[in-house]
Amino acid sequence: MDTSSFRGETLAEVTRAGLVESVHSGHLIELDASGDVVRTLGSVHIPIYPRSSVKALQASAMVRAGLKLKPEQLAVVCASHSGSEEHFRVIKSILADHNLDESDFRNALDFPLGEIERRAWGDKPKTQLAQNCSGKHSGMLATCVVNGWDTNTYTDPNHPLQKLIIAEFETLAREKVQHLTADGCGAPLFALTLAGLAQAIHTITVSPDPVHQEVIAACRANPLMVAGEGRLTTRLMRAVPGLFMKEGAEGVEVLSMPDGRTLVIKCADGSWRPMGPIITATFKRWGVEAPDENVYVYGGGKIVGQIEVK
Repeated sequence: MDTSSFRGETLAEVTRAGLVESVHSGHLIELDASGDVVRTLGSVHIPIYPRSSVKALQASAMVRAGLKLKPEQLAVVCASHSGSEEHFRVIKSILADHNLDESDFRNALDFPLGEIERRAWGDKPKTQLAQNCSGKHSGMLATCVVNGWDTNTYTDPNHPLQKLIIAEFETLAREKVQHLTADGCGAPLFALTLAGLAQAIHTITVSPDPVHQEVIAACRANPLMVAGEGRLTTRLMRAVPGLFMKEGAEGVEVLSMPDGRTLVIKCADGSWRPMGPIITATFKRWGVEAPDENVYVYGGGKIVGQIEVK
């Protein structure tokens, strides 16, 4: 397989005492408030798996299908949660409100995603509730209950719910989804181009559609539910008014400002390490006040380098 186009361009370099020690390459696209492309790196028209960065799009399809949730519940449906007791409380409330329980889950077994939460978990076995996509799965199950759809097969790509999710993707991205497979949690995963993903995030941010407004507002109001304590997504959404942000596995990151400015990143090596510096540099150019998320390199307890963004 020829992977040369997938490697993209250099996004960031890790320097130590002026010498480049490591390089993160990949793809990046930036849209202005009007949705016009103002900057790209790499190949933004090749398909990628957006992984969990598209959970707000999936949640929009659920709300459109009649799912009615409280804001904190809707936010955890959009989440890759850390697995805290707060996350579990809200997910269990979604299940209970729809006469469901954990035995109805069809997602994978896992330990909590968050480092603190995983340590607190101790030697307990993996569970479906602890798996970071259980919020999304609770929303999918609840949507099935609302519509009288089969709950045993909700992860089947041909299930009515998954067909609605595909339609929502294609409407927002203005392109056809590609390369159907299963995500790590077991739900269907569809590929989009980086350009299509950026278009979808921009559109859901500025859309006058009440469904889109409800989903984005829920995430903005509940940054803890969207990720977890100490994580980049939660830190920045708390610090930057109106910011929407969502990470995805294998080095995918999306964010948008209320006016529609949008940034989408895909690291070719699947790393999240350069995300903070890239976002910090972008906010600086946008004139957005935000915490310094630069990553510094240490030698003997002193700063001797950093991740430098292209």
